[in-house]
Amino acid sequence: MFPKRYQNRLQAFLMSVIMVTIMTAVVTALNTGFDSGYPARWATAVAIAWPIAFSIILILGKHVMQWSVSLCQRD
Repeated sequence: MFPKRYQNRLQAFLMSVIMVTIMTAVVTALNTGFDSGYPARWATAVAIAWPIAFSIILILGKHVMQWSVSLCQRD
């Protein structure tokens, strides 16, 4: 479907979309509740949070992976 060279960027994209969607939905609901304005507030939160999350995953993803490998003991 996609060339292998895009795997890191695609993973960062998918991870950020999933995490931001879930986290902003929960935090927006907890902070402001569910009412008629909820979808707009949630969409605003996603629009602000997603580029930040995507950038952080692209920049730090490889380092976090290496860090987690060094913290885990191999069997």
